[in-house]
Amino acid sequence: MRIEVIGPYGGESLGCRMTCLLIGDHVALDAGSLAQGLSIDRQIEVGTIFLTHSHIDHTSSIPFFIDNIFGRRDAPIDVYASRATIYSIRKYLFNNATWPDFTRLPNHLEPVITFHELQDEVPVEVDGVRFTPIPVDHPVPTHGFLVEKGGSAVLWSSDTGPTRRLWEIANRARNLKAVCLETSFHNALQEIADVSLHLTPASLERELAKLERKVPILLHHLKPACVEPIRAEVRRLARPDVDFLEQGKIYEL
Repeated sequence: MRIEVIGPYGGESLGCRMTCLLIGDHVALDAGSLAQGLSIDRQIEVGTIFLTHSHIDHTSSIPFFIDNIFGRRDAPIDVYASRATIYSIRKYLFNNATWPDFTRLPNHLEPVITFHELQDEVPVEVDGVRFTPIPVDHPVPTHGFLVEKGGSAVLWSSDTGPTRRLWEIANRARNLKAVCLETSFHNALQEIADVSLHLTPASLERELAKLERKVPILLHHLKPACVEPIRAEVRRLARPDVDFLEQGKIYEL
């Protein structure tokens, strides 16, 4: 399984792209920086997007991505998301006020983008990769994903505060190679993290106690203003199994 980190951050700043992974060449997981992180030729190759939730750091590049590939593909872009996420994107992005409604362009019979509703823990397979959506704990309906291909599995937390089902899935997943876990704020902002259902290095450590196996832990969704204090606090945890997803890096699992 080939995973390219287009954007690993929970916000945007110089050198920080928002959340987006490319699984192989044709499937994106979230789309915070899909248009900013790939050439147009590579964007044209992407035919499917899986969305974890509706927040803008995970969806904001979809309108520009659609603009870039419009008229350059024979098939529509398939977007897989929860009912709540689909509703939000239709209402707030493709509403003809914020952006043209590409679900009906060039016409309703041949739209540029089509939506498919995800069901909790019901897997979807695309290009030989199996995506199983797992409910996590965030202010809007949100899925993490168990991503599987060729006997390897990676767990993607998406945005979450302290959660339960994600770890139950992790502990029983076969051939789990890595857990990608969010850590958005440093410890001084624990109250903000708790209210917004995100993790800090302190709550990260408590969450990792729920994992009953030894696999690499790759942290993502750092808020750009919190990057350095988060890195310092994670170093003080003295856990060799914990590292950070690197922007632009390709992971082969």
